[in-house]
Amino acid sequence: MATLRRLTNSCLTVTDDHGTTLFDPGFFTFTSGAIDLDSIGDVQRVLITHEHGDHVHPDFVRWLLDRGTDVVVHGPQSVADLLATHDIPVDTTAPAGTSVEDVVHEQVPSGARPPNRAWTIDGLFTHPGDSYQPATTAPVLALPLLVPWGSTTASVAFARRLAPQQVVPIHDFYLSSSGREFIAGMAGGVLADDGIELIALDWGQSATL
Repeated sequence: MATLRRLTNSCLTVTDDHGTTLFDPGFFTFTSGAIDLDSIGDVQRVLITHEHGDHVHPDFVRWLLDRGTDVVVHGPQSVADLLATHDIPVDTTAPAGTSVEDVVHEQVPSGARPPNRAWTIDGLFTHPGDSYQPATTAPVLALPLLVPWGSTTASVAFARRLAPQQVVPIHDFYLSSSGREFIAGMAGGVLADDGIELIALDWGQSATL
């Protein structure tokens, strides 16, 4: 049993008997004021998919480290290189209870395709970062829904290919609350035909996995 809480955009927490893991501490969560940061609670580990600012904001990572004890940050080498310039250590290995799939970011408008690490925690939840390349998923998949490097149609096809039991929308901060609800409803209706349930969580909302 675990509790998944969506903060904003692609930043989520998963809390189980072993503690709380926070994924992708990006600037949307840290600077938007959309949620009360103090409501995040204690975090034991931070898992980062790639170096883009909407997925890792150094000030947010430092805030998490300063307010906690024994917090460990994990990410690929590109993230370690970025945070090293802020004197923040990053463990590039996968901690106990997790597995990784190192793929590439989907192509962005500039043409770049940086490294991207998909994380799976405890065989329960997979965060693919900004990539349609992962080949496997846990029963619950974080699904990017509105992205500058893809489309809702491509994201639905990605979920259909991996066939999780459930998906949780991420990467839709650019939309209003009603816009997020609309896109999630559209994707959820299509995925339901394949037996995939969409768990529609807005900022700060939680679900039991």
